Amino acid sequence: MESHSVIFSFMIIFGCLPETDGITLRIQTSVKGLLDSDLLLKLSFHLPVSYPSSLPNISIDSEQLTRAQCKEVKERLLEQAKRHLSEPMVYELVLWIQQNIKHIVGQSETSVCNEKSTLSRCISAEDGIWTILLHLDHMRAKTKYVKTVEKWTSDLRLTGRLMFMSKIILILLQGDRTSIKEYLILQKTSKVDVDSSGKKCKEKMISVLCETKVQSEHKRFQAFEVKEYSTLDELQKEFEAAGLTDLFSEFVPALLK
Repeated sequence: MESHSVIFSFMIIFGCLPETDGITLRIQTSVKGLLDSDLLLKLSFHLPVSYPSSLPNISIDSEQLTRAQCKEVKERLLEQAKRHLSEPMVYELVLWIQQNIKHIVGQSETSVCNEKSTLSRCISAEDGIWTILLHLDHMRAKTKYVKTVEKWTSDLRLTGRLMFMSKIILILLQGDRTSIKEYLILQKTSKVDVDSSGKKCKEKMISVLCETKVQSEHKRFQAFEVKEYSTLDELQKEFEAAGLTDLFSEFVPALLK
């Protein structure tokens, strides 16, 4: 019975390509991600003329996953596809990703910090107090946005800073790692800002610069505060006071380039 209910969550769109190129099958499906949050996946399968004797080309897109996580999902799907070579496989692959996405995303979060970072101290599977540094591209509805972030951090008992310096907007959070994950889900799935036409929209221009367990040299923030800085030196001193000089040096100056 379960397999019959799953198929109705698919939305399938056929793409038209020249006959010699095969066809493209686009599928949207809602799955349960971390913390049982709804996760919308957009999967594209390009089926060559020789399919299923040849593997399909697969692409993955989701506003709620990082590029690294989408890449991991794609690689895992291709591994599964090899097991179904010479037999129809798209339906089986979609069912498989629905059943395994939570495990895949959870695994990728234990090894990814910033996609360009090689910090060995970044995410591990350990519990404890963590620090996460986020970068926002812009805030159009600043007053509402700030109040929303303050409410989320209060509800989740997170401390840290929302920092403005010229065009740089950073969110530095500390707290239980589960609470940080919940914050990220809220940040990526809630309509917290407005677009250029003034309509409410989700945050699509946020990046996780780093996530690291609080070390002995780090100082715990006692509260969450919103601060504005006139110069980069002022911003640097905020990081230095928290024992996060290395974090500042590795990620912040690059945002000015």
